[in-house]
Amino acid sequence: MNIPAILFPDLALIALGWLLYRYARLSADFWAGAERLVYFVLFPALLFGAIVRNPLSAGESLPMLAAALGAFALGIALGFAARPILRPVESLFASGVQCAFRFNTYITLALALRIGGSEGLSLCALIVGFVVPPANFAAVLALARHSGTGVLREIARNPLVIATVMALLTKSTGLKLPEPVDATLLRLGQAALSLGLLCVGAGLRLEARPDTDARQRRSAITLALWFTATKLVAMPMTALLIGRALGLQALPLTMAVMYASMPTAPAAYVLASRMGGDGRYVAFLVTVSTLASLVAIPVWLFLSTG
Repeated sequence: MNIPAILFPDLALIALGWLLYRYARLSADFWAGAERLVYFVLFPALLFGAIVRNPLSAGESLPMLAAALGAFALGIALGFAARPILRPVESLFASGVQCAFRFNTYITLALALRIGGSEGLSLCALIVGFVVPPANFAAVLALARHSGTGVLREIARNPLVIATVMALLTKSTGLKLPEPVDATLLRLGQAALSLGLLCVGAGLRLEARPDTDARQRRSAITLALWFTATKLVAMPMTALLIGRALGLQALPLTMAVMYASMPTAPAAYVLASRMGGDGRYVAFLVTVSTLASLVAIPVWLFLSTG
């Protein structure tokens, strides 16, 4: 497997998004609108279509899901363990803990399609469908006290959760999508991946914060190291060990490990900002995680296919 060649198109789109944000004079409102379009329309269509088309049932994919969910559970455990171990600034912890276990679905599904074709995309969509609801629940839980909106309400109106539930219900009834509808969802899904990766690049931030004191800076750095190591080292290692222990075949194992090695979700910034958290710090964490994943993803893909 030529890993650099597989990763290049998606990394190129991220880099193009970064260049467009800084030099094309497109407004912040343009990028915010593009992100909303992907999040509320294009990406739910991609998830729905991929899950409905998936020929495998959740039961048949149980070992792969066990590896992915085991890694996810460890990510949550280590993420929340940062509070008693590191004793960080509370606002930074509440805003950033989601970066220890949330994942970038745009990069995940783009790579799944490139590595495993339609079968890889279907397998990865199944992982996404099972992980997104508890990941959102845990992320909202950490920030819930900063907002009047309840956790269950946030989950119930999440477009990815809605698309996943609708797809699983449709699949359970045995219904098949009419060809024109399926073709429309395919085109929406293609747009979701390309535009989503451009938005990832446009959202990269590494600006310093001169308005923080020494304790906040120390806390910010130690949390960033902790959350990034959890997301890009501990989680994929766990998925790899569980997958090998369960005797996963090559493609399901690669999908589980690849999911676990993904950088954190850009939507974490939106959630932190909307619920009164430290949005600028979360944007910094997303950027650090994305840049570090450029090294981590090829390593874990090599180990999972070796």
